[in-house]
Amino acid sequence: MAEKQLLASIERNATEELQIAINEYKGKQYVDLRIFYTNDEGDTWNPTKKGVTVAPDKIDDVIEALTKAKVELGVEEEVVVE
Repeated sequence: MAEKQLLASIERNATEELQIAINEYKGKQYVDLRIFYTNDEGDTWNPTKKGVTVAPDKIDDVIEALTKAKVELGVEEEVVVE
């Protein structure tokens, strides 16, 4: 199995973070979004069961949904393509 490729770590609070990584399972690669926790001030991060794995062919669907969420939350203006 290939080593995970960490793409981003997003802090949730002092003891939790969301890690976004490319992982491999049974010979197939996936994007893994998982909550990790620490008990030692960030020296070691351990995975929780809280997370989701996204197949490569579904990444665009997730990006589209998150972009819609940004518009709905007023974080980004909707772009209209003419």
